[in-house]
Amino acid sequence: MQNDFNLDPHLLYMNHAAVAPWPVRSVEAVKKFAEENGRVGSSHYLNWLETEQTLKNDLAKLINAASADEIALLKNTSEGLSIIAKGIQWQAGDNIVISNEEFPSNFIVWDALRAQGVELRIANISDTDYPEKAIIEQMDVNTRLLSISAVQYASGLRMNLALLGKACKSFKALYCVDAIQQIGAVQFDVQDMDADFVVADGHKWMLGPEGLALFYCKKDSFDELQLQQFGWHMVEDLSDFSNMKNWQPAANARRFECGSPNTMGIHALQASISLLLERGMHNIETGVLANIQQLVTLFSQLSDINIISPTDISRHAGIFSFNKQGAESQLLYQYLLSKGVVCALRGGGIRFSPHYYNQKSEFEKLAEWVDTYTEK
Repeated sequence: MQNDFNLDPHLLYMNHAAVAPWPVRSVEAVKKFAEENGRVGSSHYLNWLETEQTLKNDLAKLINAASADEIALLKNTSEGLSIIAKGIQWQAGDNIVISNEEFPSNFIVWDALRAQGVELRIANISDTDYPEKAIIEQMDVNTRLLSISAVQYASGLRMNLALLGKACKSFKALYCVDAIQQIGAVQFDVQDMDADFVVADGHKWMLGPEGLALFYCKKDSFDELQLQQFGWHMVEDLSDFSNMKNWQPAANARRFECGSPNTMGIHALQASISLLLERGMHNIETGVLANIQQLVTLFSQLSDINIISPTDISRHAGIFSFNKQGAESQLLYQYLLSKGVVCALRGGGIRFSPHYYNQKSEFEKLAEWVDTYTEK
């Protein structure tokens, strides 16, 4: 599995929760695409469209969507969340429920709706054994939408998405999942959780490029979103340039794609997703969870270490966050960078986010370096 990547051997790459390295096949796909474009331009454009459809089909498989018709390709998670926020026809008295651990993308977009008289309710899911209960307690008959990260970006807390989905249905609320920290790391099933909307950039656990994101909208929820972006690509007959006066939105999720596709990014992400499907998400999940458990075991044996992330395997995905007593996290972070460790500062500590291909020997090095680190 290490042959899936061609990483610099001097690096310990522990940053898939931020920006992941590309697999070898994705690098080669972009090289081939660039070479073709430089040689014959768009002569093979129909092949590019086939790759785009293959990517949508593969993404549908990856998240168990009912059909690729429920998949759109957008620029990023924030665009997807904005399409939802601006597309819903809010009514006076509506409220939105989120958590207090959300990444800014899943806070700002909803907070901006306060100007329309929408109430934003923020559930405190920190320091509780039952975060879903804290969320559900914020919901009532006026809850129009619950928007939650599948895995919290700093603590690494993984939510019980199926349970929250049931709560949404009981309150007749729409259900939006920011899945950027789960899809590609741990199995994800939109039908099991009964989500209306799912958004996730491809550049983290899906091992793709920045600038391309998965946007899932359940077919039954298409009409919940009034279109806010318009262009040639979102119409039903996108090949008929001369009859625009009679345009209609595409019957599938392409209605949310207003303009020309990111063809180079599509080639890269399609190659990356093909790797995940070939390896099998069950196997990838097993590897990712085992890696975090190894980090938990190793760092639990060290003195002066506070593990921030959940240690229960059912409560984490691929994120392991910690801090060291008596050590400033910023300085420890800089020390790890000097050792070739690619990681992140998040939530008051150091965040490691290894993928399926990382090795136990790497985690042992990390534990040794953190254990022996002292501030001068």
